Amino acid sequence: MPRTDVPARPHERVRSLDILRGLALLGMILVHVHQHLEQPATGLEDLISWFIWIGVEQKSWATFAFLFGVGFALQLGRMEAKGAPVTSLYLRRLLALAVFGIFAYALFGFRILLDYAFWGVPLLLIRRWSTRSLLVAAVVSVSALSVIDIASGSYEWATLGREGANAAAEARGATPNPIRSALKAAEAQPSYPVLLAARLQAMRADYLSWSFLIPGANLALFILGLLAYRKRLIDAPKRHLRSIVVIMALGFLSWAASWLVLPHVPTGFVPLRIGNRLSQGLGIVSDQWLAFTYIGGILLLLAYRPAWEQRLEAFGWAGRMALTNYLLQIAVLDVLSSGYGVALRVRPAMVLVVSGLIFAAEVAFSRFWLARYRMGPAEWLWRSLTYRKLQPMRRAA
Repeated sequence: MPRTDVPARPHERVRSLDILRGLALLGMILVHVHQHLEQPATGLEDLISWFIWIGVEQKSWATFAFLFGVGFALQLGRMEAKGAPVTSLYLRRLLALAVFGIFAYALFGFRILLDYAFWGVPLLLIRRWSTRSLLVAAVVSVSALSVIDIASGSYEWATLGREGANAAAEARGATPNPIRSALKAAEAQPSYPVLLAARLQAMRADYLSWSFLIPGANLALFILGLLAYRKRLIDAPKRHLRSIVVIMALGFLSWAASWLVLPHVPTGFVPLRIGNRLSQGLGIVSDQWLAFTYIGGILLLLAYRPAWEQRLEAFGWAGRMALTNYLLQIAVLDVLSSGYGVALRVRPAMVLVVSGLIFAAEVAFSRFWLARYRMGPAEWLWRSLTYRKLQPMRRAA
């Protein structure tokens, strides 16, 4: 097999990554405030909710996952360049992330870090695959659940007929999930221990479910982040202008097709379970790929207009402490939204204000902290757990 390792690079920071992480953090704050604090509204205010839904929601998550893939690839490349024990260090890094993820889910109700830790493992195994093989793996990953659903729907169609298969699908949709219902009720009541118990029960159900073992968009985005790092799209975008523009165009076309074309694809000739997957583009045509249009746009802006690096410096400060800031924002959002805390609800126009205030506080804290220390507190703990020794923290005087 030809050697296709990601190339080793100097250890200085890639500032575009910090800025992209900061932008992703802002997007995730906006989405979480929209999801957890927003009251229904009509008229012009509803346009704010609509914009967040179609322009930000899935895209901020996709950007964050893609950047985690880039970060994992960068760490693997640096470990190999130093001759470090890659497998043990990388797995300890993921195990430490899983610990953060368990606490994030149990304490605040956000599960994504634990998913990242689990699906980061395959990158270690496939990091030397060819570009073509990795792209195939990414496609298989995003379409796997759709393929399983279509296969199950086809079996129901063959054994129950189309009407019987539709009835089975409607019955599944109408059956409430008792664990989710208990979690929703716990979020509304004032006792934090009750909420914690409900979250632990939900976490147990999520990670003991067979569906958790089916790869999805997170693994695909990790793979694409690995490829972007390997091909030097991140740190040398001028050399790859054509590739980046093509990727941006494909992301936009996928987003447009998911909203303008897929809803009108006829699916009445197949059972609902199959039709739903067809109308979702099998996971391959998806609105979240608009994230690549955003990412490519920022990379090219910073490459061709260097002055924008200074103008976007605030996002870079926040992005350098992405894990710390993510943990801080989910803690704040949990207190603001849950019954044990403030139980705050705001109109859509205030979603922008609350999101801006939270992010501004993160920027100010990040700048204050990084003027004194090498890395954020969560990043320091993550690195210390990875290397099993306390890492240097304070900046030299």
